[in-house]
Amino acid sequence: MDTAYVYSEKPVLAAQLVGLAKSFEVKEVLAIAFDDESSAALSNCGADGIIELSGDSAMPENNARSLASWLSDAFAVDPGLLIVGATSIGRDLSARVAGYLDCGFSGDIISAELAEDDAISTTRSEYGGAVVLAETLPLPAVITVPAGRFDAASGAASIIDKGTLEPDTRIEVTGTTPIVKEGIDLSRAKAIVGVGMGFSAREDIALAEDLAAVIDAGIGCTRGIAEERHWLSTEQYLGLSGLTVAPDLYVAVGMSGQVQHLAGVRDSKVIVAINKNEEAPIFKAADYGIVGDLYEVLPALTAALK
Repeated sequence: MDTAYVYSEKPVLAAQLVGLAKSFEVKEVLAIAFDDESSAALSNCGADGIIELSGDSAMPENNARSLASWLSDAFAVDPGLLIVGATSIGRDLSARVAGYLDCGFSGDIISAELAEDDAISTTRSEYGGAVVLAETLPLPAVITVPAGRFDAASGAASIIDKGTLEPDTRIEVTGTTPIVKEGIDLSRAKAIVGVGMGFSAREDIALAEDLAAVIDAGIGCTRGIAEERHWLSTEQYLGLSGLTVAPDLYVAVGMSGQVQHLAGVRDSKVIVAINKNEEAPIFKAADYGIVGDLYEVLPALTAALK
């Protein structure tokens, strides 16, 4: 494999994909963009070049068939690899492209390395993080990578080629509502305070926010907090089907520690758990644990840190 291709609609994640691709020591890593604005956003992603493939659709997923056709021509000369960021858009796009290419696919990988005989070896979690599955895919292949898994590359990147895609327009965007994000970007946070179902009321999350303010941390949560109680945004949900993070410090407050959640935070360098149930599974994953009522522990910990 001489060339690896990367795509993500999120520039920060695209730089991380470039970082992974460069670890394979291929001759070139090329970033794919679907419009001028996206190309500009990738100007410091560290790729050896940007391929701008423009189309008329506002939905990147609609470019899957045409992108697969373009890659098929490239892969006919050099069987390569497409690395896609594991976002909602990226997961949709990548699966479609792999289907149209009729090639191997591995989603939400933990690790990847080139294998012998033009193949890529990957590992990924299965069954809620209970096991790790190792796979070897012949090239060409498509893989997806969650945010925060690999170090980002950096360096100037410019457009080296342009092309036109014929998007599938059977689905169209009729309107958009921007997601307003507040606070620290969890995918880049050095510290995160995680909120679990042990909190009795929405306003009590202020206790975790006070601690987060002292240690300059972002606020994450379990799926139940985001999707059942709707106390925090789904953008803050950490877990198997949510965001994967790898901060220096993760403080898990009032959560049992189910494998689905731990799959999203297991790469944290240090995990601190606060739970009144000393039998909670979270303590098995934690480096440090405090057995106690969060309503007593959090104010005392925050005061001490201040």
